[in-house]
Amino acid sequence: MSKSLYDTLGVSQGASADEIKKAYRRLARKYHPDINKEAQAEDKFKEINAAYEILSDKSKKSQYDQYGDSMFGGQNFHDFANQQGGANLDDILRSMFGGGGMGGMNSGFGGFSSGGFGMPDLDVSARITIPFNVAVLGGKHSVNYSGESFDVKVPAGIKDGEKLRIRNKGKSYQGQRGDMILSVEVSESPDYERAGSDLVKVIDIPLKSALFGGKIKVETLYKEITLKVKAGTKNNQKFRVKEYGAMNRKAGIKGDLYLKANIIIPNVEDLDEDLLKLLEDKLPEN
Repeated sequence: MSKSLYDTLGVSQGASADEIKKAYRRLARKYHPDINKEAQAEDKFKEINAAYEILSDKSKKSQYDQYGDSMFGGQNFHDFANQQGGANLDDILRSMFGGGGMGGMNSGFGGFSSGGFGMPDLDVSARITIPFNVAVLGGKHSVNYSGESFDVKVPAGIKDGEKLRIRNKGKSYQGQRGDMILSVEVSESPDYERAGSDLVKVIDIPLKSALFGGKIKVETLYKEITLKVKAGTKNNQKFRVKEYGAMNRKAGIKGDLYLKANIIIPNVEDLDEDLLKLLEDKLPEN
């Protein structure tokens, strides 16, 4: 059973209360918005605080240890936190874990239900196909369900088979509304292959640049770059472009982009006759 709250704080599931507190304090100092000015620091800080809110409370921790990430619709805690938008994450988690009993866990249906005991499971499941570049870069993707159209926030680096929980888009009952659990399918790309958080792209390199070196322009998912090609480049040789891959959400860093050389051989009939004769005479047999 996946239990990503422990991953959020970087501790094992068997960590003591003291170890959990030390990990929290270390991460809170690192990502505090007054200290860390990176764009994602504030969201990370909120996520760390919310995780500690649960794991530092014996009752809440006991419930989470029993049910794990099923309480977040089966998705990991990072994705669940990102889906809350401007909502107060601490308040949401208190409503899920508070109130005694199983804190919103409906044993009859085996998953989180906004109404607690006696309520039907109001969550709905659906599939969503996301374009490759949106899965890598993140962004918004439109969803149509039961006549309703709305945008879904897609976290950068999401993988095929992961799930997203969209709040208040499920079934309604007595003034309560469940959530929508989206199973993600990522479209294939004609230009890229993905291996974890790394990307691979085949690029054409003129024979002259491969033999003698040069520079070529390459379009990436982020921006156009100038690649320096070394003399003697071989076919299928790879060039590494650091942090131009997909986001690894667990580690908080991007993977790399590997550019695979496809050396273009010119048509023989387009070559100068003298050059062609020279090549025929001078090129090695093997």
